[in-house]
Amino acid sequence: MKLRIIAGTYGGRLIEAPSGFATHPMGERIRNALFNMLGDISDKTLLDPYAGSGAVSIEAISRGAARAVAIEKDRKAQTTLTKNIASLGLENRIKVIRANCRAWSETSQDQQFDLIIADPPYNAVSLSTIALLIRHLKSTGTMILSHSGRESAPTVNGVVVVDNRSYGDAALAVYRKEV
Repeated sequence: MKLRIIAGTYGGRLIEAPSGFATHPMGERIRNALFNMLGDISDKTLLDPYAGSGAVSIEAISRGAARAVAIEKDRKAQTTLTKNIASLGLENRIKVIRANCRAWSETSQDQQFDLIIADPPYNAVSLSTIALLIRHLKSTGTMILSHSGRESAPTVNGVVVVDNRSYGDAALAVYRKEV
């Protein structure tokens, strides 16, 4: 399956999606809504903790983000992710880490990001992992969680839901740190 980068420097370019059910690529419609909601992300840093194909990281870089860290635990998906990044020459802007989000978070506690876009497989949304990821969000940052449109936005200590939009089977919850 091919995925299209929607806008920016790499707009219109196609990347591969991993085969199998270990990941679920964020659909183009949802990805477009997500980045339109975010607006200008120039020079922002991104944590993509369930990277899959890398579509979210690549879309962010295409739209002006400074750099991204893409975490993927599935070996097949990580191979596809690495190939997609290499095909666009983005190895110096997107760092790929093959790890479980929880394990990465425990060993990288000092890393902070302007944006965290978490798109876990809907059957694998772990609130404890999401709560761990929050510590990597800068105080002025935004975290977005893609979740099943059949469920309400999960509540996590330390952040508030400032927006929640449903797109049929998928929804996007927007979080900011509590002040």
